[in-house]
Amino acid sequence: MATTLTKGQNGPLGSTDVEISIDLATAGDLSALLVTDAGKVRTDADFVFFNQPSGPGVTLVAGSGVGTLRLDLSAVPADISQIRAVITLENGTFGAVAAPVAHVRAGGADAFEYRIDGLSSESIVIALEVYRRGADWKVRAVGQGYAGGFAALVTDHGVSVDDAPTPTAPTPPAAPTPPPAAPTPSVSYSRPAPATPPPAPPAPPAAAAPTGAQPWPTASTGEVSLSKDRPVSLTKGQRVSLQKDGGVALTRITMGLGWDPILTKKGLFGGGRSSNIDLDASAMMFAGTQLADLAYYGQLVSKDGSVKHHGDNLTGEGDGDDEVIDVDLTRVPQQITQILFIVTSYQGQTFEQVDNAFCRLVDQSNRAELARYTLAGGMPFTGIVMAKVFRGDGGWKLQAVGEGMAARHPGEAAKQIQRFL
Repeated sequence: MATTLTKGQNGPLGSTDVEISIDLATAGDLSALLVTDAGKVRTDADFVFFNQPSGPGVTLVAGSGVGTLRLDLSAVPADISQIRAVITLENGTFGAVAAPVAHVRAGGADAFEYRIDGLSSESIVIALEVYRRGADWKVRAVGQGYAGGFAALVTDHGVSVDDAPTPTAPTPPAAPTPPPAAPTPSVSYSRPAPATPPPAPPAPPAAAAPTGAQPWPTASTGEVSLSKDRPVSLTKGQRVSLQKDGGVALTRITMGLGWDPILTKKGLFGGGRSSNIDLDASAMMFAGTQLADLAYYGQLVSKDGSVKHHGDNLTGEGDGDDEVIDVDLTRVPQQITQILFIVTSYQGQTFEQVDNAFCRLVDQSNRAELARYTLAGGMPFTGIVMAKVFRGDGGWKLQAVGEGMAARHPGEAAKQIQRFL
């Protein structure tokens, strides 16, 4: 019988022969990204999808529904550390259909099942992640919705993507044809076109495309607005305007940060014990690029009183937020232009040893969760900039960051945080 996973949980595969299939109540596609420790593909060959169904150790097999990913983990190159299974809807969002269910078979037997709940406005989700742990392979339930669009998803992973070619207007006979430029390696994500209909009457010559025009618009983090009763599931780099319905600015917010200690090796009677992870949340306040103030375990309230830390959690035990930071935006001094929310590992464990790390934004007036950023997958760093609040046109804005650094406390972070400003 398959083991049921919840978001963030993982389990051993015990076999190099693995299959991933998806129950999906609407039309969609299944694909895989093979990435290195840096979270990037090495080449476009590491992206497996309907137009390129085979990659190193991974094959997309057509069949009922969205098909099946077959993994021969013994054939996966040594510099590939993770294989991410991605579901993409053809139309609509996951919030409008039944939650998809991912099934994992290992060695020909049912191994894991994961119902991907909690999605709303996303049309893409990283469902599962198969990853190396030492000499073995494990699977993790990710369930990270992606709101930036398919092109943004794959380009964020290092894939070059071209849209379907645009029909070209007839070229006047007198115009000389320049020699073709060297092709740029890329992958077309468009499905093969249907049979070509009879040609239409020739159209007038179209205006030439501007020099440097790209087949895809530049990938954008996009800015979303907060809406009542629908928290935003943030993706890396995405921005949120800190205004509620009707354009009312938020004034008092809470940033909650949470994580779970990992379960270490089993004991004599099959149980396990948790390994305590001492993570610390800090709010670093900057005037331009200069650190002006902060709230952390050594100074729970900023000197101006606008930011308050509710105390240190040494283990990550317990449900919900493990450390909480309140911000009164009306009291933040005018010279403060941005506040970075960071998490550091005091004892030096990396985020590869942490489960379910997240940060969330809460409206203090009604305790409603407004936005959440989940750190999907482990990162080989001891510190992470999770999010930042900054002044922008029309008021304060929030941006999910999710970038790692080598820092065990705010003092070490301050020496290398300029790139996030």
